[in-house]
Amino acid sequence: MQFLLTAINAKYIHSNPAIYSLWAYAGSELQPFIGLAEYTINHRPDEILGDLYRRAPDVIGFSCYIWNYSLICGLLREIPKVLPETDIWLGGPEVSFESEKILAEFPMVKGIMTGEGEETFRDLLLCYIRRENPGMEIAEKCKYPCLTEIPGLVLSEGATPERDLLDINALSFPYKAVSQFEKFDNRIIYYETSRGCPFRCSYCLSSIDKRVRLRDLEQVKQELQFFLDKKVPQVKLTDRTFNCNPAHAMEIWKYIKENDNEITNFHFEIAADIMSREELCFLKQMRPGLIQLEIGVQSTNRLTLQEINRHADLVRIARVTDHIRNCHNIHIHLDLIAGLPFEDFDSFEKSFDDVYAMNPHQLQLGFLKVLKGTAIWERADEYGIVYQSRPPYEVLSTKWISYGEILKLKQVEEMVELYYNSNQFTHILPVLVKIFKGPFEMFEKLASFYEEKGYFTNSPARSYRYQVLLDFALHRAPEKEELFRELFTFDFYLRENAKSRPCFGADLSAYREQIWEFYHKEESSPEFLQDYKDYHARQTMKMTHMDVFFYPIWEQDMDRLQQRRKDPVFVLFDYKERDPLTGEAAVRVVICNKK
Repeated sequence: MQFLLTAINAKYIHSNPAIYSLWAYAGSELQPFIGLAEYTINHRPDEILGDLYRRAPDVIGFSCYIWNYSLICGLLREIPKVLPETDIWLGGPEVSFESEKILAEFPMVKGIMTGEGEETFRDLLLCYIRRENPGMEIAEKCKYPCLTEIPGLVLSEGATPERDLLDINALSFPYKAVSQFEKFDNRIIYYETSRGCPFRCSYCLSSIDKRVRLRDLEQVKQELQFFLDKKVPQVKLTDRTFNCNPAHAMEIWKYIKENDNEITNFHFEIAADIMSREELCFLKQMRPGLIQLEIGVQSTNRLTLQEINRHADLVRIARVTDHIRNCHNIHIHLDLIAGLPFEDFDSFEKSFDDVYAMNPHQLQLGFLKVLKGTAIWERADEYGIVYQSRPPYEVLSTKWISYGEILKLKQVEEMVELYYNSNQFTHILPVLVKIFKGPFEMFEKLASFYEEKGYFTNSPARSYRYQVLLDFALHRAPEKEELFRELFTFDFYLRENAKSRPCFGADLSAYREQIWEFYHKEESSPEFLQDYKDYHARQTMKMTHMDVFFYPIWEQDMDRLQQRRKDPVFVLFDYKERDPLTGEAAVRVVICNKK
């Protein structure tokens, strides 16, 4: 008898913690009866169906989320045609509400596991084992011989009693017993040290679980050490507000710092406005790149925040974000949500500009998803929220914002992803934004430029995006062409040691002799290139890059930046020594007067 737990992830780099948690909680006696299958939404349905057929499980259980539910619905209609004897079960947040309606739509589904699934799945598996293999010793451990007796299920006959929340310390660590852990190479590992959230944000499913349950710190440390020993590239904690208990958060951060393996990165979702001075001082000591922080701002419209039950101290969030950013050791990710109550287009523009001013490394412009079971789902009609009928149930319009305006924000979102979140234009954007009344207007006008040129249909290649943005900049301020070209050249070489000269780069032929003299001198008596003393000058020239600038771009002083020097300044880009947080090359200024 095999019960196949099936996950369909959004991307290959993702893993599905749910199926591994169910598998681990079942225990070693039951694990031989469990199969695990992971696919992505990029797999063709025929591929998944064919693989399920070849596995020929007795039971299939799908882990359902907004990103995979449409694909799963299609599979539900086809599986009975090729596996008519296989029972199908569903579980996960996407099917935990309106379960009766789902069963009526898909009569081939045997039932739905609602809420936390670990204990429910174990009882369900034992029930199947008892039915299929009644003589086995393990079958005697079945407490519920009938499906209708198992708490936490919704069946065609109706719902069984709700199951109490689990003791989070009773959960088994889902990865340690997984054979061939190497299957997670180059994938994000998800891990939880708590369940529940103290906040009641009306758009979030976590607001339903009103009690925060913390995992024992000694257990957490042992499990974190497993990731560190395995040198996992990234561990993403799924705790909804990791620092809601400061003592719990500090103990974990201290352990991570003390046992840093110089490789693993840990991602935390936090509330910035409850960060203490002690926490901020400690985080300053972290290795650059050891942790990254995601901070949900969502909106700076106070009426909106009040309506969605989000009580945020925006001044404190800005101050904390600025403090962490200035320490230059932690990647900061700030979130905004478009389509919330009382937020119209102009209000969202202000929210965007407010958050942009906090200068995060990444700014995610998301769109409200009206999730089943949330307070905003229940009040959607009251707010005039029109949203997609199919997952991900994204907002189309509200009383305050039209569908046309949502489409404009979608274009702005793409511009932010390409030109801000890529971190490829870190010096040109602060100068370019000064031409507009604010950053939102800049991205909005850039989106209009993209649409006019047809770039949304025929997306420019990564390298050509520099030229597109330069064309846009020159269209807005042609008098700044020389400054713009230098800024683009600086940003271009800050990221990559390109073999061919970009078209916007100045002609260096007049300076080749001085550049060669510099490298020749460094070969015999290194001053700036100590790490290259084993290489010949021509080799070093290929491994680094030197360029000529007349504007002091490297100083990032907006007032001085506009002042053109009479003599050129030679700037060296060292790709062997990159910033561990941003990946930018080290920049060394070498003053060389023209002969």
